[in-house]
Amino acid sequence: MSPIHLLVLIHGMWGNPGHLAELQRIAGETYSEPTEDGTKLEILVPETNRENSTYDGVDWGGERVAKEILEKVEALEKDGGEVKKLSVTGYSLGGLVARYVVGILSQQGFFDKVTPVNFNTIATPHIGLPRYPSFISSVFSTLGPKLLSRTGEQFYCVDKWSPKGRPLLVVMADPERIFYQALTKFQHLRIYANAINDVTVPYVTAAIELEDPFAEYQTNGLELTMVEGHRHVIKEWSLPDIPPPRPVKPRVLSREWASSIKFRKPFLPPALQFRFPFNLVVYTMLPVLIPTFISLVLVNFTLNSHKSKARIKLLENEYKTTNEQKLIHILAELEREVEDAIVDMVDSDDPGTMTPTSSSKSVAIIRPQAHPILSAHQKKIANWLNTLPGLKKEMVFLPDIRNSHATIVSRDVKRFESHRDGEDVIRHWAKHLII
Repeated sequence: MSPIHLLVLIHGMWGNPGHLAELQRIAGETYSEPTEDGTKLEILVPETNRENSTYDGVDWGGERVAKEILEKVEALEKDGGEVKKLSVTGYSLGGLVARYVVGILSQQGFFDKVTPVNFNTIATPHIGLPRYPSFISSVFSTLGPKLLSRTGEQFYCVDKWSPKGRPLLVVMADPERIFYQALTKFQHLRIYANAINDVTVPYVTAAIELEDPFAEYQTNGLELTMVEGHRHVIKEWSLPDIPPPRPVKPRVLSREWASSIKFRKPFLPPALQFRFPFNLVVYTMLPVLIPTFISLVLVNFTLNSHKSKARIKLLENEYKTTNEQKLIHILAELEREVEDAIVDMVDSDDPGTMTPTSSSKSVAIIRPQAHPILSAHQKKIANWLNTLPGLKKEMVFLPDIRNSHATIVSRDVKRFESHRDGEDVIRHWAKHLII
């Protein structure tokens, strides 16, 4: 039987396998030939947890993906192959699903025969979605858990996943639980985080940090340090000992103000960017278009959330009528044995100690931004995850993008030319895979 290294790529919220087409293409091209010992790379992009199914929670998504992995392994064995190694990369929500998946596989003894090699996440909200001191952020943190069903509750750590009432993300970060322990089995742990311009998954949660140094020190089109030929991926960064003076803003409507305006980041998405005079028509209609769009989005979220809750009830009933035991049920027994002191420790406001990230090297400019407000749960998650042995963090700079969340994986290069800027990041990821 020929040895196989199975690489699993897991997409994010509202996603589908096409969102990771560039990762699949570049990894396939990079490792198109078998290794010296004959190991061949096989790539799986799971299909079962896609689009509206991502509302069903990290746990149910993980159950689906784990089942698909086991089915793939079985199919490869029937074709004369033998899966000897496993690597997993998750993008956005897919990174959380990936962490749940490896917990399932570890609990089932999968790693007794298969070597876990690379575990990567890209722009993943590891500590959940943080709140910021703004009205919009307060609205999202209030409506998010309601409009995004089970996944929304887990994103904001307001779910009571375990019998002790602990949120799922807290349990997944606990060093005493299977999810954390499964991660320690991987030979290489590497996470990628947008240092700037990711309005979907901010730096603190993608990089598992308690503070965001880039909230005040933001790159502003300056030349960045080159690392292994990749312009956007910066392993090490630094802020100057003496910050440069804050630039003086020109008076509004002055000649200097007019000449300083740049339209490198258009307000409207590409689909609504038209040439003169049609652009004037669109801007004139914005007072009508924006409320209509928001209303349609809220209605869509509400309907999908209701459908998700109905799906979850069916899934729970299905497991009750079969002999299959979901990982949540196994962990429930373990949680009942945990002393109440563990839960009390989670509620502590003490941030504890953190593993420091790499020393720095880059040029920065001061630009004041809002700092995130982290809950006690999020601080505890960050502290625990930063104790993972060998964890490496890569900071990504995409300075000319309004929202770099999709660009970091070149999510849709056919419709958005700017998404091609993420190719350097993908090639850095592919190059550092150990096959």
